[in-house]
Amino acid sequence: MAVKTITIDMEAYTLLSRLKEGGQSFSQVIKQHFGPQPSAGRFASLVRSIHMSEAAIDAMDRQVKNRRTDLARAVKR
Repeated sequence: MAVKTITIDMEAYTLLSRLKEGGQSFSQVIKQHFGPQPSAGRFASLVRSIHMSEAAIDAMDRQVKNRRTDLARAVKR
């Protein structure tokens, strides 16, 4: 595998190092955060691969219908 050396300032290094978990390399962190992003096509493919029971689908339909009459509200702080 070919490698490249890059130079980043200390602020960028600190931000990047905060994202590292366990034995992750900086390359893994960069790929995780800047690699392929979700797309509508990937989502559609995922949805087609999910198998749900009729009961689950009915429950989701009820939830959607209930939201039309009882809209979710943001929590007041």
